[in-house]
Amino acid sequence: MPTFIDSTPIIDDPSALRDRMQRDGHLFVSGLLPADELESLRLRFLAIARDAGWVQGDTPLEEAIADQDGFCVEPTPEYMDVYSRMYAVPEFHALQHHPALVGLLEKLFDGPVLPHPRLIGRTIFPKRESFTTPPHQDFIPIQGTAETYTAWFPLHDLPPTMGGLEVAAGAHRGGVYNFQPALGAGGLAITDSFEWTGGPFAQGDVLFFHSMTPHRGVPNTGEQLRLSIDARYQRVADPISPGSLLPHSQPNTWEAIYADWPDDRLQYYWREYELDVVDYDNSYHEERDRQALELGEQGDPLAVSALQRIIARDKDPDKRQRAAELIAAIEEK
Repeated sequence: MPTFIDSTPIIDDPSALRDRMQRDGHLFVSGLLPADELESLRLRFLAIARDAGWVQGDTPLEEAIADQDGFCVEPTPEYMDVYSRMYAVPEFHALQHHPALVGLLEKLFDGPVLPHPRLIGRTIFPKRESFTTPPHQDFIPIQGTAETYTAWFPLHDLPPTMGGLEVAAGAHRGGVYNFQPALGAGGLAITDSFEWTGGPFAQGDVLFFHSMTPHRGVPNTGEQLRLSIDARYQRVADPISPGSLLPHSQPNTWEAIYADWPDDRLQYYWREYELDVVDYDNSYHEERDRQALELGEQGDPLAVSALQRIIARDKDPDKRQRAAELIAAIEEK
């Protein structure tokens, strides 16, 4: 399998960075973020996770040994309740504004950058390989402009047993690929096959990729919780969809998230710009949901993640009820 090319040697050459991103659809930069800041946030998150029963209480916190009795996945209420506590940590949001991240994105965009308010944190339990994030493109949930880049980075070293993230180099030029329902984050998987590019991550390494770049998680087969962050960025002048301005921990509001923050420096920072907010195209998720309901009728467990998203986020009460009935029927089998 091809491995990541370290772009650190060209980090001060904006033209070379842009050329490589245009060619490959991704950039890997080693040691971009300070390990001590990542470690501090990791321990904050782990303390919340331990209180929720996600981490074994009789082992050192820093070892992050998962308690399988606490297993849950986004967007179930059990997961979102804990995630909302993590989401309110101000250092989590400050991290996406780190000068090392914003500075590199300014070089790529050759202009002012908007970090998306909808920052995402991921907690992946080990030994639950069926819920590994499937191949997908970020454009479907993000939209607005396709010229959006994700910065993905773990909060800790990733030995081979803990997996990581892989990308399909160059495949960002293929448009939106066909997909079907699948388990894991997003509840859908691209049906095309790709050659994957990957490699190990150390604490501080960052992978940047275009919103059209297919990417997938690597199974966490170890013993520890895997903690990572998805931060999205675009040009200030480009269109943005309304959802990118909302918290990822919905139905929480920004008011609730900011309630205990010590200051307001990063609160509502996006309101200083005259943003071009455009309508969101729901057709992609409507198609995913249609397929998921059809698979659910057949008792196919691959429909579960998409059905869970219908229950958590769809506005149609009849559709939510049907999804809940189908999950109950699948779990009884």
